[in-house]
Amino acid sequence: MTLFQTDNTADGFRGGRDRFGHCPVLYREVVKYIATPERPLRLIDGTLRCGGHSSLILRSNRQAELLGIDRDGDALERAADVLSFAAERIRLVRGNYGDLKDLAAEVGWDTADAILLDIGVSSPQLDDFSRGFSFREDAPLDMRMDRRSPVTASRILNHSSLEELARIFREYGEIRKYEKLARAVVERREQQPWSSTKELAELCARILGRSRKGAPPAPTLCFQALRIAVNDELGELSRGLEAAVELLSPGGILAVISFHSLEDRIVKNKFRTEATSCICPPGCPVCICHHRARLQLVTKKPLTAAADEVAENPRSACAKLRIAVKI
Repeated sequence: MTLFQTDNTADGFRGGRDRFGHCPVLYREVVKYIATPERPLRLIDGTLRCGGHSSLILRSNRQAELLGIDRDGDALERAADVLSFAAERIRLVRGNYGDLKDLAAEVGWDTADAILLDIGVSSPQLDDFSRGFSFREDAPLDMRMDRRSPVTASRILNHSSLEELARIFREYGEIRKYEKLARAVVERREQQPWSSTKELAELCARILGRSRKGAPPAPTLCFQALRIAVNDELGELSRGLEAAVELLSPGGILAVISFHSLEDRIVKNKFRTEATSCICPPGCPVCICHHRARLQLVTKKPLTAAADEVAENPRSACAKLRIAVKI
């Protein structure tokens, strides 16, 4: 575990964007449900990014303490700068939010009053073309959120079986021509190993064809699928949600922001299950599951960005926020 120390020289968040140009999505809704009314608050931000959401919460609630977690070392350095105005109230830890219960214990927290998870890739990661998350510029096929990990996108493309590649494209990208794309990847690597985002984007465009009107560019879903596989994003989400429900104190708030249907489906199903007292099959005469509700839904449908926020930050258009309270 690595703790990042901060100083008191930075002035943090200005308006809707921080000094790195990052704009946290649904920031008004997050502040409304987590920071107000002002009260003693132990907040865990499991996906700290540049600290945008946490900065607003710490400024709105002067009694809030933060445990900020991120597996991206670059993100933690930026967050340390943004959050330095509240240095005495924060602890920043490099790690996976799926392990947040253990990470909280390491800093002496056995409960939390609010947990925020902002799932997926961040704007600075997308905009840093050297990280390989985007196909807009040519770069190495990396896509690691934690650059200490040995698993890169090029490693998956060059060493995974045909069946595994097809599964990744089908399950994580929901690509219709997943088998054809997987075969093309294998055929290409037999001639030359995969190393470049431009090469992969060109293959996707050729195999998948032109996108339908209004649909994302052809390589988008392929890059999404690989990124999810490289970082085990859906497994991390499932582990993180379970850890969050266990760690929250009674009355504690769990807020989760997702950006595509795969993530939102996991969050919705977890919230629904945890808000139900019995999950026995319909028609079962007596309860045999012994399941008891642990959450109460605050938002039955996800909150989405208002028109003015989408105009300010187009990436917020896909964001969905679900909120629940620990019973």
